[in-house]
Amino acid sequence: MIPRFSTTVLILAALMLVAPTGARAVELTLPDSQMTPGLARSGLSEQTICATKWGQDARHVTQAMKDKVFSEYGLTGNDDPACVPDAHGRHCEIDHLISRELGGADDVRNLWPQPYGTEPWNAARKDRLENRLHKEVCAGRLSLTAARKEISTDWRKPYVQYFGQP
Repeated sequence: MIPRFSTTVLILAALMLVAPTGARAVELTLPDSQMTPGLARSGLSEQTICATKWGQDARHVTQAMKDKVFSEYGLTGNDDPACVPDAHGRHCEIDHLISRELGGADDVRNLWPQPYGTEPWNAARKDRLENRLHKEVCAGRLSLTAARKEISTDWRKPYVQYFGQP
């Protein structure tokens, strides 16, 4: 007698045979709020945030911090299959939930691995939103508190508000 297996069991078994080693179903569109609740630097005023040349200032995210974030998310590193590459070969960036240009802290509680190649929600789109929110704050159209809340709650919603559906 031949044993009967459900279709689901057979499909799962087949997937396990063809899945690359280390592959897992990791959703990185939004950070895990338990691991990455978001954290802003204390003592930064809107005036200081708007006067700083972001990208030219000192950044304090070490390789050890990046490794810890990858590990906490169950990833092996930037070459993990969950770090889907884009057309330029960029895999994941260790991204700040509250962006640096909104006063986000260089702290593992404010970092998560965000892929460049996932569509439609990827690191490049979040970077675009970070720049826009910074401009809105510095133009006086949005409070710093509101901008931080928008980006740390679900960054896709303000993205759609400012740029439309991707």
